[in-house]
Amino acid sequence: MKLIGIAGTIASQSYNKMLLSFIQKHFPDINLEIVDIKDVPLFSEDLNLADYPIISQLNRKILASDGVILATPEHNHTTTPALKSLIEWLSSKVHPFNDKPVLLVGASYYTQGTSRAQTDLRQILESPGVNALVMPKDEFLLGNAKNAFDEAGNLTDARTVAFLETVMKDFTHWIKVLKAMRTKEVPSFEAEDLSAKNPIDTTIVGIDSDDPQWVEKAAELTHAASGNDYVKLDRGVLTVDQLNWFLNSMPFELTYADDNNQFLYYNHFADAKDMLAPRTPDQAGSSLQAVHPARAIPGAKKVINTLRNGQSEYKMLIPGTSTVHYYKRMEDENKSYRGINEIVLDLKPVVDFYLQATGQKLVADKKADVVTGASQKESPAVKPTPKADSVTSASTKEENAVPVIVDERKETQVDSTTSASTH
Repeated sequence: MKLIGIAGTIASQSYNKMLLSFIQKHFPDINLEIVDIKDVPLFSEDLNLADYPIISQLNRKILASDGVILATPEHNHTTTPALKSLIEWLSSKVHPFNDKPVLLVGASYYTQGTSRAQTDLRQILESPGVNALVMPKDEFLLGNAKNAFDEAGNLTDARTVAFLETVMKDFTHWIKVLKAMRTKEVPSFEAEDLSAKNPIDTTIVGIDSDDPQWVEKAAELTHAASGNDYVKLDRGVLTVDQLNWFLNSMPFELTYADDNNQFLYYNHFADAKDMLAPRTPDQAGSSLQAVHPARAIPGAKKVINTLRNGQSEYKMLIPGTSTVHYYKRMEDENKSYRGINEIVLDLKPVVDFYLQATGQKLVADKKADVVTGASQKESPAVKPTPKADSVTSASTKEENAVPVIVDERKETQVDSTTSASTH
C-alpha cells in the first residue's frame, strides 16, 4: 500500500514531521513517502501553476497513492496557512484529493493536541472542489509533544503507540474497503472520454494539450532528460539518444496514449505520408479526440474501453490491406490500467519471409467465406467480388476464398491462424 505523508508546516524542525517519521519507521509494511511543502508558494489565482513544478509533483504523488496522512499543527484553533494554501493549489486546476482517503493526525505542545485544527481541516477537505474522503473514526491527537519523543524520535508512551497502531490498522482497512466498493460494472464504450480533460498522476499540467510545441514546452517545464542523459529502465540503463535510436529502429509503428487518453508519443522514423497510420510531430500531447477523425471516434472508444476494463489486447486488420493494428493494455506494478501501446504492422513482408523460409505458399480455400469465415453453404448470400488477395496481392480465382498456407514439401494443409495441421 502506497501512502503520502504531509506535515502542514514549513518549519525545518517540527513535531508533526517527527510524528510522520515515526509512523514511517514503525509501520514498515506500509510504504509511506513523506513530502515537504516548504517550497510551495502562497496560493494566488494570479500565479501560473506551470511555473511551480512542486505543485505538479505533489499532484502526481497524491494521485498515484492509495491514501494520504496529513499531520497538522494548530495555529489559533485552526490548521496552518501553509497547509491551507497547499489545498487551495490542489483544488483549483488539479484535484488529486477527489475521492482520496485521508487520515488526519497532529501534534501540539498542549494537552488537547490539535483537535480544533483537525476539525477545521476536515471541513476544508470535505468542501466542494476538494472532496477528500476523510476517515470518520478516531482522531490521533498527540498532546505534550515536547515530551512525547525520545532522542531517537520514537514515541515513548506505550498506550499512545498502541492507539496509533489501532488508528493505522483502521485506516488501511478503510482504504481497502473503499477500493472494493469502487468495483463496478463495465460502462458502455460510448461513455469513454477521449478529451484528456481528467489529469492523472503523470499528466504534465500547465500546457495546452493542443499546442504544436507541446513536447518542447513539456520537456522544458519538467526538466526532462535528453541527449546523453541516462535513463534507468526496468532492466537496462540507456541514454535518451540510445532509447530513441532503439525505438526508431523497430520494424513497426509504435504509439503510446496514457490512461487520460492523451497521445504522448510515437516512434518518429518516417514522415506521415510514408506511415501506415499517419502521425505528425505537432500531434504529440493532444487528446485522442483531437488526433482521430470523427468517423474513427466510436471505434477508438470501443478499443480503449475494452482495454481499460480488463482485456489485455485487441487486434484489428484494416480491410483490403495487410496492415494490422495491435493494441496492448499497459499496466503498472499494481496491475492498474496505465494506457495503450499500439503497434501498427504490415504483415505482408513477414508472411512473405515465412513462406520463403519454409517453402510454403498461399492457396485459396474454397470452403471459407472471405468476409465471415463461415462455409459457403452456410452463407450463400455472401459473394464478394473477386479482388486482389490482401496478403499476396495476387488475384483470387475463386469467390468466397481466403488464403491458406500449404507446405509444398509435404503437401500438408496448414491452418493460417494457428499453424496447426488441418488433418
